[in-house]
Amino acid sequence: MRAREPDEDDSGRARRLCVFCGSSPGSLPAYRAAAERLGAALVAGGWELVYGGGNVGLMGALADAVMAHGGRVTGVIPDGLLRREVGHRGISELRVVSSMHERKALMAELAAGFVALPGGIGTLEEIFEMLTWAQLGIHAKPCALLDVEGYYRPLAGFLDRVVEHRFVRVEHRRMLIVESDVDALLERIDAYQAPQVAKWLDRSET
Repeated sequence: MRAREPDEDDSGRARRLCVFCGSSPGSLPAYRAAAERLGAALVAGGWELVYGGGNVGLMGALADAVMAHGGRVTGVIPDGLLRREVGHRGISELRVVSSMHERKALMAELAAGFVALPGGIGTLEEIFEMLTWAQLGIHAKPCALLDVEGYYRPLAGFLDRVVEHRFVRVEHRRMLIVESDVDALLERIDAYQAPQVAKWLDRSET
């Protein structure tokens, strides 16, 4: 499939998808394969990549795949990690920031949506912060999990339990897109519309 030129948003800027993922390759070859498939699909779909700037694990595999298919990659990395020689020097642009907080803020500013590949605590923290901001109405951008080999199935089940116990509204639970297929994931991101919810916290008596 021939890659099409990156689409532009209403401000005239090329649209970018932020992907959070592990700095480890994980235990299954399927994780790396999914990162590479996602990278190719981003380019084919006219997306640029924003990610954490690393050259290791799934982060490196994803960035390499986007670059190999002729796409554009913006990495955002704290200077402390760069000094540990994990910064990717072969991408389109590597932005160096002073802290993890600044990193997340810049990634959020640059991106039109957020996806988590398999990853650890940092990956979970990043995607859930973006989802929390969506719940609070700070942004209206899609948040998604790429559920490779059922990696996120227990997490999705836990979120359903959170809804059942009335700590999250079902409308906010539905904000989080969960798909195992890359193309289906990107289609749902393209079609995403943030729900209009009057209040975010259930204060009713039980």
